[in-house]
Amino acid sequence: MITWQVASDGPLLRSDERLSRALVHPDRFSELLADLGNVQVAVPVLLVVLLYVARRGRSSGTDRWWPAPLAAAVLMALVPALVVPVKELIARGGTPAVPPGTGYYPSGHTATAMIAYGASTLVLLPWLRTSYARRGAVAVCALLVAAVSFGLVRRGYHWPLDVVASWCLGTVLLASLRLLLARFRSESEPQPK
Repeated sequence: MITWQVASDGPLLRSDERLSRALVHPDRFSELLADLGNVQVAVPVLLVVLLYVARRGRSSGTDRWWPAPLAAAVLMALVPALVVPVKELIARGGTPAVPPGTGYYPSGHTATAMIAYGASTLVLLPWLRTSYARRGAVAVCALLVAAVSFGLVRRGYHWPLDVVASWCLGTVLLASLRLLLARFRSESEPQPK
C-alpha cells in the first residue's frame, strides 16, 4: 500500500510531507544516528557476529554450525538486490534538505540497519545463556534501528514513508530468517528412535 501511494502520488504523500516538515531539523547528532545505517558501519557489525557465531558453533562440535551464519550473510546480500530495483522503479525525489535527485524510496540505510542488526541478533540469540541477555540483545537491536530511522528523517535524508517501507521489508525478511533458523535448529536436534 505504501509503495502504491508513493508511486501514484496518493493522498498519503501529503501527510508524509507534513510529518517530514515537522520533524526535519538537520544537526550533527541526527547525522551520526543516520550513519549507523551505513554499509560501512552495519555490515562489519554483522560480520563480527557471524564470525563469532560460526566459531562458537564449530567449536561446540555441531556438524551443522554453518547454516545460520550463511543464511544471515545471504539475507544481507539480498538487501541491495531488493531495494535498488524499487528505488529505480519508483524514482522518488528526496526531501528539501537533500540535493535534487531520485531514488530515495525505500530507505536503503534503514533496510541495511534492520537486516544487519536484526540478523546479528537472530543468529546470536541461541548462544546467549540468560533471558536477560537475550532481551538485552533484542532491545539493543530495536534501539539501533530506531536511532537510524529517526536520524534519517530528522536529518532530512528520507521521508518518513521511505523508512516505514523499509521497516515492512525488513520485517518480512527477518521473519523469514527466523523461520529458517528455527528449521535448522530443529533438523540438527537428535530425533527420537
